[in-house]
Amino acid sequence: MTTEAPVETGAWVRRFHPDGRKAPHRLVCFPHAGGSASFYFPVSRALTPGVDVLAIQYPGRQDRRNEPCLDSIAALADAVADELRPCFDRPVTFFGHSMGATLAFEVARRLEAQGTTLHGLFASGRRAPSTVRDERVHLCDDEGLLADITRLAGTDSQVLGDPEIVRMILPAVRADYRAAETYRYAPGAPLTCPVFVLTGDSDPHVTPEEARAWQGHTTGPYTLRTYPGGHFYLNSQAASVLGEITAHLS
Repeated sequence: MTTEAPVETGAWVRRFHPDGRKAPHRLVCFPHAGGSASFYFPVSRALTPGVDVLAIQYPGRQDRRNEPCLDSIAALADAVADELRPCFDRPVTFFGHSMGATLAFEVARRLEAQGTTLHGLFASGRRAPSTVRDERVHLCDDEGLLADITRLAGTDSQVLGDPEIVRMILPAVRADYRAAETYRYAPGAPLTCPVFVLTGDSDPHVTPEEARAWQGHTTGPYTLRTYPGGHFYLNSQAASVLGEITAHLS
């Protein structure tokens, strides 16, 4: 993760590289639980200027750390959908990892219900919305929550070793975990855009069956790619994942 300052800052959207403003395609990236927009700085750096890369910044972290967190996918999706509506002046693809995949799906549902169609949705490291697990990590004490973060290797170990930083990030992490773990899919019309499912072969949070269940959430093309690695397989498979995105946008 990086802390580079964005070139452009809005309430919810970050653009790190202005050279992509006039690109023919737009990629909107949704962070994982506890993550921030800066997680996608390397993606922006790699794809700009051919793609206009935007990253969603949830409240309660980094430059939004003084804002109250939102602890439900529905509330996050409503806010993000409102923010992104003006972005569809060109083809838009969503990329979401972990909780971000669920949120991207729900934002896509809201936009499609109002007549806006995505160019595609990449769902990474997340089981299909219609699958349910009884997960209660958000109810654990701070030590239990930190233990799960460490197990998934979603946050730099040096950050977790700094008590002051840990104290600052835990409220946002807990709110995100609550949003992800209490989410329940409300049956409705499937998406019409292509859905690309990316998963690690040793991810404890996504079984092959749960990954394949994404196929039932779109009437468009469906693709499943399995990579070596765990929940954050994309850190070691970045080149391949970027290749998948680039091939789709091309």
